[in-house]
Amino acid sequence: MRFPYWSRLLGTALLLFVGVASYGCKDFLDKPPQGALDEGTLANQDGVEATLIAAYRILDWNSGVGGAWGTAASNWVWGSVTSDDAYKGSEASDQPAITDIELYNWTTGAADGYLNDKWRGSFEGVVRANATISLLNSLLEEDPEAIGQADRDGIRGEALFLRAHFHFEAWRLWENIPYYTEADTTYYKSNQGVDVLGNIIADLEAAEDLLPTTPRKGDVGRVTSWTAQAYKGKVQVYAGDYSSALATLRPIESGGPYALEADYSRVWTGFGEYANGPETILAYQASSNDGEPNGNNANYGERLNFPHSGSPFGCCGFHQPTQNLVNFFQVDAAGLPLALSDGNWNARDENLDAAASANLALDPRLDWTVARDGVPVKDWGAHEGGWIRQATFGGPYSAKKSIYESASGAVSNVGWTNTQLSSMNIHVYRYADMLLLLAEAEAEAGTPSEACRIVNLIRQRAGVAAQGLGTDAGSIAVPIDDPSITWANYQVNPYPSGSCSDAATAREIVRTERRLELAMEGERFFDLRRWGIAETTLNAYVAAESGRRDFLTGAAAFSGRHSLYPIPTVQIELSRVEGEDRLVQNPGW
Repeated sequence: MRFPYWSRLLGTALLLFVGVASYGCKDFLDKPPQGALDEGTLANQDGVEATLIAAYRILDWNSGVGGAWGTAASNWVWGSVTSDDAYKGSEASDQPAITDIELYNWTTGAADGYLNDKWRGSFEGVVRANATISLLNSLLEEDPEAIGQADRDGIRGEALFLRAHFHFEAWRLWENIPYYTEADTTYYKSNQGVDVLGNIIADLEAAEDLLPTTPRKGDVGRVTSWTAQAYKGKVQVYAGDYSSALATLRPIESGGPYALEADYSRVWTGFGEYANGPETILAYQASSNDGEPNGNNANYGERLNFPHSGSPFGCCGFHQPTQNLVNFFQVDAAGLPLALSDGNWNARDENLDAAASANLALDPRLDWTVARDGVPVKDWGAHEGGWIRQATFGGPYSAKKSIYESASGAVSNVGWTNTQLSSMNIHVYRYADMLLLLAEAEAEAGTPSEACRIVNLIRQRAGVAAQGLGTDAGSIAVPIDDPSITWANYQVNPYPSGSCSDAATAREIVRTERRLELAMEGERFFDLRRWGIAETTLNAYVAAESGRRDFLTGAAAFSGRHSLYPIPTVQIELSRVEGEDRLVQNPGW
């Protein structure tokens, strides 16, 4: 977290958590093992606070404690690569498990291992949140005055929020999961008949009641009552409870602390002055150059997602935008998405480099999302073909949102290929996402004109600035019609009055805008799944895209079983008690 004492306490927090998780071994030879902490070390406010920080740390679970790319805060493996937004990228021989995931071959041994990492990461977060609550309860039982009321409420509220978040992360992949609280004494709970979303909402409501409206202790990065309320609205939209979502989210738009950033360049940025800006609801607080010798506190989960050797970043060329996604940013003569008015919007097969797009009408968000040949990459110079690891496999484009600015000073000075690591925060949930969820609820609940109003707020911000020449920090963002721009004819206009006259039209407008605004942010697959259009959309995508990328001919047909990921084999085996599997595999797997 970007708390003032984050770097100082992180290592301690992880060590303290080991002590919390090891209570059951305390009686071994009737003395604590060498190098371990006893209960007394934890029995104070610092111990509880450090354990809570250890729970926050799991927002991006990296190889420092197990897992890696499959547990990235952005969900790029599970939410982007499995959708029409991104290829795995890089080359076939590197991280082949992600290729299996991309091709919907989810029962291979390699893919199963990645799924297990995500399962472990999600429930590690749950365990750490519950450990915080248990430790707090134990401390207050011994000494009711040990922690002041404001801090005890805040600690409990933050832990409840994190418990809800980590369960939601697991639910989005598997749906059929157990729900664990601090009162549980067994880790062999069933995943059948569990009201997971009901439990998540209950935890979020409890957190909302306990948390202050501003970050506790003034530590930017901590969750607040507003964070819990906004997250509850997201869960309600996922549940299809649109009327409740409206009641939850409308007050946030009208009177909450959040706002859209002034322009898109401030959304994904390494500049510290824009970190945790008005658009941030929940973010992984990356930290670089804080004394951790391997850079593991930086945005480790994104480190593969930079242009390869030949670029300023050195490695590794994963998470490459698809041709389908690039084509989706074309606009019509009215400055509206071409995909809504022209059935041939996806006909372009060739590399859309600067020369090919010089006179093409494009949404400016394309070049905040996708790094294209001849177009500046923030302030690093123009993207080049030599930055691509294997264009015949992953295509000619690079991911751009994970790239920090050269002038930001965010780069890590340590770690393997340190130029892949930075202190740039990773958004888990941002205000534009929330606004579009509210717009979706408006469309589905009978107020489609409100859906268009909200979408137009997003589009108006998109039209404020475009990627400029980027020769210095001041020229990264320029007006979309700046004469220095020679690689596109940027246009993005609001929908005219009356465009959202019915629910069906409003629905398509909102869904289109979610893809444009949130592309490559790990949301797309989960959106397609909950909308019930994943099978149709993704099979059509593979049919068209396999003509562009040969490896996609190996994709399995997306079917009903792919609506849920298979539960990792080892987790089912570990759940077995007296011959009974407490975890039941998802249908079709």
